[in-house]
Amino acid sequence: MDSFLAEDYLNADTLSLVTDYLLSAVAFVGILVIGRYIAKWLRNKIRDGLDSPGVDRTLTKFAGNFVYYAVFLLTIFAALQTVGIQIASFVAVLAAAGFAVGLALQGTLANFAAGIMLLIFRPFSIGDYVEIAGEAGFVKDLQLFFTCLRTRQNRLIVIPNGDVFGSTIENIFAHDEIRVDCDVGTDYPADIDQTREVLLEAARSVDDRLKDKGEQAALVGLGDSSIN
Repeated sequence: MDSFLAEDYLNADTLSLVTDYLLSAVAFVGILVIGRYIAKWLRNKIRDGLDSPGVDRTLTKFAGNFVYYAVFLLTIFAALQTVGIQIASFVAVLAAAGFAVGLALQGTLANFAAGIMLLIFRPFSIGDYVEIAGEAGFVKDLQLFFTCLRTRQNRLIVIPNGDVFGSTIENIFAHDEIRVDCDVGTDYPADIDQTREVLLEAARSVDDRLKDKGEQAALVGLGDSSIN
């Protein structure tokens, strides 16, 4: 009789324990899924709310990404509490390992800090055509840790923000007006004055040119087989 009672008690206790674990696991996964959905929803709302002619798209995307990661991090903390992990203890462990993690992730932290600096000083905006660290393309996105460029060949180039902020940035679209220089080679026997007039006439035929700025054609160099 006592043996049967003990087995029934153990079975009931085990069933209760398994049920608690299952409920905690379901709650953990559910909080992560819902939290991620809320984070994405907030990111989209912030981007839509800031998407106006007077607001830089670089700021819009960066703010949306920042809110997304912040909300998702809070979601992870909330999910950990459902499985019995105390946040205070978790934070204490992170603080104890902070120095080692900081050394291991110093490049990542530097990229994050560089992203903040790029957002503050704004040497470029989304859609600008830039040359950065030897790469050229249209700015597609400014993330927390890296900048994305799209080349004219539709290739994606991802550059860490630390490299972006620490290198020379040439923004082709920084001003509304730019001058386009074209090197044209002609044969040595060709008449220089006539060649200059032909080039000027070709420049004047461009519809999008700024007529008040004028055109120039000048001798810039002597090549091995042509006059430039």
